[in-house]
Amino acid sequence: MKLYRFITGPDDVNFCMRITESLNKGWELHGGPTLTFNGKTPIAGQALVKQVPEQVFSKETNLQAY
Repeated sequence: MKLYRFITGPDDVNFCMRITESLNKGWELHGGPTLTFNGKTPIAGQALVKQVPEQVFSKETNLQAY
């Protein structure tokens, strides 16, 4: 089964650390990053995907557990 998540946050070191942590847990970048401005600070976003052995998806799947 393939999992998908989209991480957003201020474009700062904490955002980069969240993406780096996910990459080191086996997630892969999916497409390029996005960037917008909320009037105060740039907001970044990055899609991530991960292939996992489970075969059946349910709404109770905890993406943070992966």
